[in-house]
Order: sequence, then C-alpha cells, then structure tokens
Amino acid sequence: MPWKETSVMNERLQLLGDWLTDDYSVTELAESYGVARKTVHKWIQRYRELGVEGLLERSRTPGHCPWAVAAEVRDRIVATKLKYQRFGPKKVLDYLRRTQPEVRWPADSTGGEILRRAGLVRKRKARRRVPGDGALFLGCDAPNRVWSADYKGEFRTGDGRWCYPLTMTDNHSRYLLLCRGLPRTTTAMTRPWMEWVFREYGLPEALRTDNGTPFASRAVGGLTALSKWWIQLGVKPERIRPATPTENGRHERMHRELKAGTARPPARNAKAQQARFDDFTREFNEERSHEGIGRRIPASVYHSSPRAYPAKVPPVEYTEDVTVRRVRHNGEIKWKGRLLYITTVLAQEPVGLQEIGEGRWEVRYSFHVLGELDERRGKVIPVRTWHGN
Repeated sequence: MPWKETSVMNERLQLLGDWLTDDYSVTELAESYGVARKTVHKWIQRYRELGVEGLLERSRTPGHCPWAVAAEVRDRIVATKLKYQRFGPKKVLDYLRRTQPEVRWPADSTGGEILRRAGLVRKRKARRRVPGDGALFLGCDAPNRVWSADYKGEFRTGDGRWCYPLTMTDNHSRYLLLCRGLPRTTTAMTRPWMEWVFREYGLPEALRTDNGTPFASRAVGGLTALSKWWIQLGVKPERIRPATPTENGRHERMHRELKAGTARPPARNAKAQQARFDDFTREFNEERSHEGIGRRIPASVYHSSPRAYPAKVPPVEYTEDVTVRRVRHNGEIKWKGRLLYITTVLAQEPVGLQEIGEGRWEVRYSFHVLGELDERRGKVIPVRTWHGN
C-alpha cells in the first residue's frame, strides 16, 4: 500500500520519529503506516547514511537560491524542522535565533519558503475563532493568577491499558506545570499530583476547569471533594460553561499539540508514554515559542507563586456579620427549626449565610457562593447563571 497521498513527507517524518524512540519494530511500523517493510528499511538506511537530508526528495528546483541564503543555514533550518516536526516556520526560526544568536538567520517568510520547498510545511485548516465570556473570571495578566486543569481524552497504550493525561498550565505564561498519565480520573488519583504541583510552584489565585469529574459535580456550587480542598486553600474554582471549550482556549490549544506529539500512535506502555509526556513538557516550556507571549518561551515568562502551599490546610472562617451553620453528616443544616439539604460534600463543614433580602439569604462556603436560601420555599436554590450572564 502506498504512503497517504495527503502528506507523504509528514508520514515519512512521523515514521522515522517513531523508529527513533525504540518503541516499535520495523514490522510494527510497516503495519501502522500501511507500507512494506522494505520501504521502512529504505528510509532508515537513508537516514543512517545521510542524516536528516536523506529524508528529503531530491530537489527539482533550480540550483540558484533567489534569497542568497547560505546552504549551511538552509540545512540547519531544515534539520531543526525535522527534529521539531510540530513547529511551524516561525517557531523554527525563534528556536534557532534563541539558541544560535551568532548566526544571521533569514526572515520568517524566507524560512517558511525554505521549508515549503523542502516539503515540510503543511497547509493549516482555518479555525473559526469564537470569543469566550469571562465576565467574572479573573484576568490572566500575570503568572499564577489563573491556572487551568483538565484530563485530556483517554487512550490505550500499546499494552491495552488506559491512559488519562492530567494536565495543568499557567494561563498567562502558557507554562505547562504538569502532564501526568494516570490510569483513572478519580479524586484519589488526581489530588496527590495536584498537591505535588502546589508544593512545587505554590498556589494560584484561581483554577479553571470544565464541568467533568473530578473537578465539578451537580452539587450546589458545582462542588466536589477536590474543589472543596481548593477553596480551603484560598484558590477560587472557575468552571467554564458546558460544551464551551473556547473559554479555556489556551489550555485546549496545548492539548491539541499534546495529542499530536505524544499519542499518535501511543507508546508501548505507561512508562514509555510518560517519557513522551516528559519530553513534550520540556519542549513546550523551554524550546517552543508562543505568539501569545511575544514569541518567547514559557520558561522565560513564568515564575513560581509567592503563595506557598501550607503545611496544614487552614480552617474556613467567617466574619461576624455572617450566620454560620455546620453541615450535618447527611448534608443538611438546621435553619429556624427546619432541616434544609445543602450537600454531603460539605459534611462537618461550616457554611455562611448572609441576608440579601426579606426571607432570602446568600449561602457560601468560605468565599464560594453555593446558592440562595429562600425561606418561603424552604430550600436552597443553586446558582444558575454563568459568569454573570
């Protein structure tokens, strides 16, 4: 079977990259890419004999270069693209200018043309940009103001076991704080790695997630055991609206790169897959430039939070003007002789009530609003709006 017609060079580069990981045999590569074993051996041999240049088709263009770029410079640009296959022309040139500043590199457009003629530039699909609504979200104007956390879509490694990548990023600098493949998405699996991040980098002001487990639930305030812990630490939970990933667009953009760079195809087992995640994290933070931060690398922008992770989780306290009730083990509080259900997530925890109108009370857990107690109806009405809409 021939190479895929859509991108012969890209398929060839990906095959060689997979071979260099030592995760796959020639037979496995041939089956995965739909080519003969002879073809796999051909490109491996050409790489061994000629290096990265051996992967290129012989040029059909005139020998004269209209931009007068030295052959050695062109070769370095091509070699860098082959090493970082997910980098576009700008990121290739940014990397070279940063790591080899003594060389006079060509303009971005010229570098892009060099890569295009080498068959190393793919046409990008136009993406429809939809602005998110962040009226009550904190701004991402400094490191550690807002972090994002999510589980990237699950997949099976080569041994058939499930892998769920847990990721955390700083929204301002794009710094990838964590990328850890876990076997399940439970709180018990998630919390230790989040705690590791908090100890390593300190605490953010807010943590933005979607509405999936274990980050959110259908309980009042969207609380889970995990988000309750964040509130106790003074970290504000921020939840994007359902089916609106654009409200966490920076994190989603990283996820697209993560999937393309580490899971196509997956590694043979969890250990090998984690090694790919670790390599991706280093590249994303220290080698890949990002236009959203002035084409710098995240490591040059990010710094740890001055808010250190405490040795002991502090108790939730309220001011004197707030009426406090302790939630019973069954999730209820006693209010003016009546039992009102809050949530079992807050069992044995204090909630605060503050009057906002006749017979109406705002119910909070620390600073986090859970809903409104309507004395006439005898129930707590959960928050229904999104970001003040």
